[in-house]
Amino acid sequence: MSLRLGDEAPNFTAQTTQGEINFHEWLGNSWGVLFSHPADFTPVCTTELGATSKLQQEFEKRNVKAIAVSVDALDSHHTWINDINETQNTTVNFPIIADPNREVATLYDMIHPNASEKFTVRSLFIIGPDKKIKLTITYPASTGRNFVEVLRVIDSLQLTANYSVATPADWKHGEDVIIVPAVKNEDIPAKFPKGHTEIKPYLRVTPQPNL
Repeated sequence: MSLRLGDEAPNFTAQTTQGEINFHEWLGNSWGVLFSHPADFTPVCTTELGATSKLQQEFEKRNVKAIAVSVDALDSHHTWINDINETQNTTVNFPIIADPNREVATLYDMIHPNASEKFTVRSLFIIGPDKKIKLTITYPASTGRNFVEVLRVIDSLQLTANYSVATPADWKHGEDVIIVPAVKNEDIPAKFPKGHTEIKPYLRVTPQPNL
């Protein structure tokens, strides 16, 4: 059965390029981004791991740990990292899980038989400090992921977890947000002292409250 939003992210113990980890213990109180790759030495994934490495400071600012998983073995991962560092002009600084028996891939339903009976699809999970799945995205093998979008979603998830707001289409950090319908008009001044604009009774916007 596929994982759904709000489900607990399955725990596992695995070997990685940075040593053995227990996934939940490794996450600790951090947010996590777990993303899969069909195999080592694949061109699109090489660019994705490079992009993630270059954004490492942005992830750290948000208390997010990134971790990748591929069905190949540890030795292969280490050799692939050398290629990634060379071709993407970076230094991979997050762990890659070795999953030759496809145990993690199976736990997270990363193998879709209609796409491939052998390789994982390009899945990505955002996991909260409570170990619950907050977002899932699955891309086809031909399309590289947009990690700037992943950061945007994390900004939204972290904001909306602490305030009674939602983020509109194409929202970016620093822009106005939507007051959720559950907040009554009379309660808005206390909750949102920066003021608000009522566009429609069901569409009320306010400046981002945590700035």
